[in-house]
Amino acid sequence: MRSFVARCFVAFLALAAGGLVTTASAQTLNTVKQRGFLACGVSQGLPGFSNPDDRGNWTGLDVDYCRAIAAAVFNDPTKIRFSPLSAKDRFTALQSGEIDVLSRNSTWTLSRDTQLGLNFSAINYYDGQGFIVRKALKVNSALELNGASVCTQSGTTTELNVADFFRANRMKYELITFATADEAVKAYDAGRCDVFTTDTSGLYAEKLKLTNANDHVILPEIISKEPLGPVVRHGDDQWFDVVKWTHYAMVNAEELGVTSKNVDDALRSEKPEVRRLVGTDGNFGEQLGLTKDWVVRILKHVGNYGESFERNVGSGSKLGIARGLNALWNKGGLQYAPPIR
Repeated sequence: MRSFVARCFVAFLALAAGGLVTTASAQTLNTVKQRGFLACGVSQGLPGFSNPDDRGNWTGLDVDYCRAIAAAVFNDPTKIRFSPLSAKDRFTALQSGEIDVLSRNSTWTLSRDTQLGLNFSAINYYDGQGFIVRKALKVNSALELNGASVCTQSGTTTELNVADFFRANRMKYELITFATADEAVKAYDAGRCDVFTTDTSGLYAEKLKLTNANDHVILPEIISKEPLGPVVRHGDDQWFDVVKWTHYAMVNAEELGVTSKNVDDALRSEKPEVRRLVGTDGNFGEQLGLTKDWVVRILKHVGNYGESFERNVGSGSKLGIARGLNALWNKGGLQYAPPIR
């Protein structure tokens, strides 16, 4: 009898604890709603990903991600406060609660996922580290960089990758680091080093800042895996789900052919997958703590993943980056979203 009573008491405590967890798990979403805006951490200026214009208007793939979250929560993509953060300060700002989500070209690694008290929610850009050099050096491969001086930003995985690459290929190099990417690019542009290295997407973006962009070439080698994506704090599963499924909703929408232009037509669709996506069938938005039309809000204000990619970094942008690994899984890429059902 005692054993049965004991088991019942343990079960009661577990149920009560589960209730507490459920309450705690809604903390960030409730805070964001009550505050009236999303606090989003972005870069200090990376064209195509998160970059302000002269009037302080932010654009980019990572900016769109935050605008999509704001659209899902408020039906208003402008209800955001953007916080430009250095590589050194980005994770601290999230840990301290200064921001609700970090959407700043940050690489998902094991140590960051386990030691910082953070969760990477999705991969919104598959990237890899590369090198840019002056054409005048007549270098065609990163394997020809023995003895080169290399500029990069401190406090990033870039430093570690450079060390691994040169050591593995038994080459010597001089590393020159700077607190910000902008300082590193300016140093490279001024001739203080032979090479500038960062994620390849960043090379396309930073190349636009060089005095004579056509005098430089991005070398073909990709020396690392750099899965980039938004980050949230540990311990709030509901907010983790909201941020994660914002990306998945945009990817699913592209796969189903639902865009910012035809989303109203999609509301009349008879296709089961489309009906679940736009909320005319099921209560999937409510399961996230959002409204039934949460995906419709995202699509109307921001668009699907393909629209955001093309607008910010794709062939229709100044960067002109091919979809490559970031194409949908059924078009030769890696972007694959779990189904909404």
